[in-house]
Amino acid sequence: MHVELRKHARFEHFGHVACDELSPVVGVLDDISIGGCRVHFDVPVTLSFETDYEVRVRLSRFPTEELSLICHPVWTREDDGTTTIGFSVLRSPDTVRLESFVAQLRQEKQEIDDDGLPQEEDQCLFV
Repeated sequence: MHVELRKHARFEHFGHVACDELSPVVGVLDDISIGGCRVHFDVPVTLSFETDYEVRVRLSRFPTEELSLICHPVWTREDDGTTTIGFSVLRSPDTVRLESFVAQLRQEKQEIDDDGLPQEEDQCLFV
C-alpha cells in the first residue's frame, strides 16, 4: 500500500488547464487541493523551477468559470511526450474560490464515506 504524506488532502477531479507561458496546448487537471495540483500536458513542456506561473483552471463542474491560480512547479516528469507537473498553489486571485471548491469536494467525499462505501485503501472481495 502506497501512502502519501501531504499537508492538504488531494481530490481527483477533471478539468482543463491553460498556461500560455508553458504551452499553447491545453493541459488536463489530474488532482487538486488547497495547496497544490497535478496537471499533465500531452506535449513536452519546458519550465523553470525559478518561475511562478499563472495557471488558469476550468473545472469540469463549472465549465464556464475559470480559476486564476499562481502556481510554482515542485516536480516534473516526462514520459513518451507527455509532461506531468506537480504545482504548489500560492496565494492567488481565486484562492477563496479554490478553497470553497475543495471544501465542497471534501464534503462530498465525507458523505460518500458515511454511506459505508468502500474506501480506496479497503479491499473488496466478491464471492
